[in-house]
Amino acid sequence: MRASPTRDTYYESITKNGYSRRDFMKFVAFMAAYMGLEHSAVGRIAKALETTPRLPIIWEHYQECTCCSESFIRADHPIVADILLDKVSLDYTLTLMAASGHQAEAAKKATMEKYKGGYILCVEGSVPTGDNGIYCCVAGRTAIDQLREAAAGAKAIIAWGSCASNGCVQSAKPNPTEATPIHKIIKDKPIIRVPGCPPIGEVMAGVVVHVVAFGKLPELDSQGRPKAFYAKRVHDSCYRRPYFDAGLFVESFDDANAKKGYCLYKVGCRGPVTYNSCGSIRWNNGVSYPIQSGHGCIGCSESNFWDNGPFYNRLTNVPGFGIEETADKVGMIAAGVVGAGIAVHAVAANIRKRKELNLRIEAGREVEKKIDNNE
Repeated sequence: MRASPTRDTYYESITKNGYSRRDFMKFVAFMAAYMGLEHSAVGRIAKALETTPRLPIIWEHYQECTCCSESFIRADHPIVADILLDKVSLDYTLTLMAASGHQAEAAKKATMEKYKGGYILCVEGSVPTGDNGIYCCVAGRTAIDQLREAAAGAKAIIAWGSCASNGCVQSAKPNPTEATPIHKIIKDKPIIRVPGCPPIGEVMAGVVVHVVAFGKLPELDSQGRPKAFYAKRVHDSCYRRPYFDAGLFVESFDDANAKKGYCLYKVGCRGPVTYNSCGSIRWNNGVSYPIQSGHGCIGCSESNFWDNGPFYNRLTNVPGFGIEETADKVGMIAAGVVGAGIAVHAVAANIRKRKELNLRIEAGREVEKKIDNNE
């Protein structure tokens, strides 16, 4: 695809903003690693970004706290914010665009008309459907009317965060505004659900890069989430998993076991039933994530997580050693002679799992080093 005379390619936007060819290739390697793609995909992604005109995106905000946008602009790699966000979504986004009022609405209308059937609609926030949608209005119109209008000409929709993907706190019981996720309102468009409160910035960037580079939606799971980022439980990539397998648990947040970094299952961690990449990609430039900071996973990327019981009550059953096994039973087994062997094996196996998960990120970093050394 050749660039439009009025819309730069991604590569042109990157170089115009002062980034070098080296910066560009490091960014491509960075995104390929996060998306879990083979090294051979780096060239394809680079070619697509060099030749594809910037994708027109309309980014709507409804019932939400803007944490998804905040997460996106704080992604680890500067090009994510400077190019993917600043130079793509500013076709229309109330949070970051310079225009406001009638000018902002005119910009959105112009994009919808000029790129009808070719733009991506990003939605941040749930949509209230109670009382004819009066609980959320933008420019004098209800969110549900705005959504339907913008969705009509969209090529595809990305539901950012748990609000847009599953309703989040707004739809928690008793749900007075009848807050509703996007996929329950729009039925005739492909929808990528990217849940999390908020989702990780690199995950959001990876979704956009995949659509641009491959010209199609990423492979999705049964809930419409990208498999590249939601295929594994937080439990599977957790560095505390060996302690779970060995039956070593925190009993309260201020006990000696908490100071030793034992498993947080008994104080409510939802990692065993939550699908997300927090443990492998992490937050704050890959420095940490909630479990590493000492707090259990609350399952924010799963549907109805606000109504799945108090966050500090442990789960009834834990997948892993048999669907009916509880952490107490795992601990009892691990304390016995036979169980000790099982626990040792499980610890070793999960340490290997952790190493395998880290290979993705390390592969991307190695490519970056080679690029630096060659130039």
